[in-house]
Amino acid sequence: MADVHNKATRSYNMSMIKGKNTKPEMLVRRFLHANGYRYRLHDKKLPGKPDIVLPKYNTVIFVHGCFWHGHENCRYYVVPKTRTDWWLEKINNNISNDDKAIASLKQLGYIVITIWECELKATTVQKTLNNLTETLIEPS
Repeated sequence: MADVHNKATRSYNMSMIKGKNTKPEMLVRRFLHANGYRYRLHDKKLPGKPDIVLPKYNTVIFVHGCFWHGHENCRYYVVPKTRTDWWLEKINNNISNDDKAIASLKQLGYIVITIWECELKATTVQKTLNNLTETLIEPS
């Protein structure tokens, strides 16, 4: 099935999709900062450029969009009905890159936390953020 938009419209739509400073990411960052955690953002020196790096805790956090990173069994991950093969290839490449980055980060000794967009919805956000603080282990 062909794309429902012309090339210029599709290009514009795709250019408006943010890769950094997304609403879910900002939510996590505000929570961490308000609770006294200090972090770095999008460290290009680390595999996968993690969204949040907490050097004191040797921890990195990825805040993933359910659609873009193919969140299994999630109501927000629905494969588009147009250009299905193209989208599946794109999403599967993202998943593969995520897996490689996580493996590399673990090999470097980092604790890797992935927070999914759906975990930051109104009904689950408080539980997710509370679990995050429990996961962060104070270094000895």
